[in-house]
Amino acid sequence: MSDSSLAPDIAARLKRDPDGLVPAIVQQHDTGEVLMLAWMDDEALHRTLTTGAATYWSRSRSEYWVKGATSGHTQRVVSVALDCDGDTLLVRVDQKGAACHTGDRTCFDAGGIL
Repeated sequence: MSDSSLAPDIAARLKRDPDGLVPAIVQQHDTGEVLMLAWMDDEALHRTLTTGAATYWSRSRSEYWVKGATSGHTQRVVSVALDCDGDTLLVRVDQKGAACHTGDRTCFDAGGIL
């Protein structure tokens, strides 16, 4: 992962895991629908905040990815919030197309377990 240009005041508030990552809950801005969970480091958050395109760190591929860059199922970022503990981000987006890599609207469409 690369060095970041994330604003120091924001970076200071983040509580990262040992790999430098923070979980990002992604939510449809107008319906409240939870779409997916992804991971961000400082650089991914910086890119998201400066471009308005949701950018994440892929733990499996060890690279940054902009949601929809290959699928066309984009996420335009409406807002980003940090929880009270500084260890989780809430990314509110306008989702176009499927949010899940399986083609489902959300990553939680597989059904409940309770």
